[in-house]
Amino acid sequence: MELTIHSENELYEAGQKLLSKFPDARVFCFYGEMGAGKTTFIKEICRGLGVSDTTSSPTFAIVNEYLTEEGESIYHFDFYRIEKLEDAYEIGVEDYLYSGNYCFIEWAENIAPLVQPDFIKVHITVGSDGGRTIRTTLK
Repeated sequence: MELTIHSENELYEAGQKLLSKFPDARVFCFYGEMGAGKTTFIKEICRGLGVSDTTSSPTFAIVNEYLTEEGESIYHFDFYRIEKLEDAYEIGVEDYLYSGNYCFIEWAENIAPLVQPDFIKVHITVGSDGGRTIRTTLK
């Protein structure tokens, strides 16, 4: 799947397309430079899943948990500041990843050995016009 986004208003629909393209997937790894829009895109995906909580980057907490209107947990990770893989293990990352709940991971390259083949890779690149290209692949 490849989408070009020219405004933040298009992200909600892009998130719906992403989820419908991979209906059985629960772990999504987001890649892109700082400021590419990973957190903003995840916020819109969560809104589409029925999250009414305030969503924000878990840069310092490493993981945020959001609840849907039905009480389902969604996990949002930011591994930008992780220094070694053991730090991810210490927070119990594997329990989250195999919980069956949605997991959205920013800076997944910092935990690359944990990224499994069935995790969806979402690459966001910034174009010269400021638009974003969202491209998905399996690992």
